[in-house]
Order: sequence, then structure tokens, then C-alpha cells
Amino acid sequence: MIQGMITPMVTPFCRDNNQTINYEATDQLIDRLIDKGIDGLFLLGSNGEFHVLTENEKLQFVEHVTKKVNKRVPVYVGTGSCSLHESIRLSKKMELLGVDALSVLAPYFFEPTEEELYYYFSSIANSVEIPIILYNIPKTVGYKLSPELVEKLSSIKNVRGIKDSSGDLELFESYINATKNTDTVVLIGSDSKIAQAYALGAKGAVAGTSNLLTDQLVGFNHALKYHEVDKISGYQQAIEELRKILKLGTVPSALKRSIELAGIAEVGPARYPTLELSEEADKEIQEMLKKIGINKES
Repeated sequence: MIQGMITPMVTPFCRDNNQTINYEATDQLIDRLIDKGIDGLFLLGSNGEFHVLTENEKLQFVEHVTKKVNKRVPVYVGTGSCSLHESIRLSKKMELLGVDALSVLAPYFFEPTEEELYYYFSSIANSVEIPIILYNIPKTVGYKLSPELVEKLSSIKNVRGIKDSSGDLELFESYINATKNTDTVVLIGSDSKIAQAYALGAKGAVAGTSNLLTDQLVGFNHALKYHEVDKISGYQQAIEELRKILKLGTVPSALKRSIELAGIAEVGPARYPTLELSEEADKEIQEMLKKIGINKES
């Protein structure tokens, strides 16, 4: 089952002219996340900067990661696109690389009709055998997936999940209701809503903050699962302190810089046109790390 605390992993880049993928830092980050108990890795999402990677880079990166992970945890990969043909082509190639499931973003820029969205998602699902996770992120795409569409799609045998990053708990609950008689699980993608989503029936979270706050998010998942209510507020507070810092730059620049300043791995900058943070921002990140008790890793 698709469940637990899943990290939408950043894609490490070198500080060279082409901002090439840093595979040494990738390996360091993978081992750390798995060793600390993360339940899965989600590649090529928003924090993974899928939008600035070429298809060849995506394939090479995913091939490297799947080999490095070596089935220690499930690997989920984003293959959504504005083009149905592109999404199907990439989905088939990722399946051949041995990933465990695909996350499919809705087309963006223009809003398709419900009929067109059903055709898009069902065509991708029917092109592969592995599980599909629908991805609802209205802030980026420009519209939400309706509960009626989700209910219809959940009848497809390999549509096994939906990740909701809307931050709208009423909408989230409607997805829970729409999938309650199916094998489709609902995951929360908004880090600030994890506790509330679990109370509504979420089977897991895809939390960008777990790239840095790995111990805290793994602990948070355990506390929510086993109803350790005395620990929940502390974990949520650590998340909120990091979320304040994330506003210092374009996604995922502040998160990547926080990972570097914590000494976890040299994940490098976000790709251009996103620029590196200022020295003042670095100071704020260091203050945040100190406040939440993260000592620089060596």
C-alpha cells in the first residue's frame, strides 16, 4: 500500500555553468532519508524541479536513484505534462526503469474539461501496469480536480492514490469520501495540514520539509499513527519554523539552502532562472536551524 511519510526529494545540482545533476549529493541524501526511516521517495515533483529538467536528465536521474535505493523503499516518480503523448511516453519509460508508482500532475496553463481530464488520466493509467497517483495542486496548475472526477478515476484498477496539495481540508475530506469504497488512498501534500488530514483518514503525507526535518517528520508520522497526542504539537512547530524560511526564495531554493547549511548534502542551488539566496537569508536559515535544534551534520 502507498502510505506513510514520503519525501518529495530535491534534485541536487552542481554549481557549474550548466547546473548539472550532483549524483554524489544525491546518494548522500538518499541514504540519509532511508536510514532515518522515510517510507518512500517521490522524485520529479515540485521540489524535485521537474519543470527545468530535460527528459534525458529525468530518465538518467531516476535510473540512478532506483539502483541506489535498491528496493529499500518505494520510489514514486512524477510524469505529468501538458502533453498526453509526452506523459504516456515518459510513464512507459519510467515503468521500464523499475519505479514503484507514477504521480501524474494535471495539465496546466489551460483548464481542460472534466471529460478531457478523464481521458488524460485514464489514458496514462491504461498505458502502464504500475500504480498511478493523481496529483491535485491548484495553486500551480490553476484548478482543482473535482471529487466526482476522482471518484470516477478511482474505478480504474491501477489508480491507487491521490496526493492533495490544495491545503483545503474540505476538499481533502471530499476525496476521502469519493474513494472510501475503493483501493485508492488519499495522501496529504500540504505540510501544515498533516495532523488534520490524518484525522480525516489520510494514509500518508508527501512532505517537502522531510528533506531536512527527517527525524521530526518520521516521528510525526509515528505519533499520528499511534495517537501520541503529547508529541504532535512539537513536531508541527518544527515544520512551521521551516515553512517561514521557505518564503525567502522561489521554490525550492530556501529548502535546498537549508539542507546545505545543515551539513546534510551539497544539494546546490535551484536551477535558473531561480537565483541563490542572499547572505541575509542564509543568516535567517541558520537562526531557524538553531531554534529547532538542528546541529550541522558532518
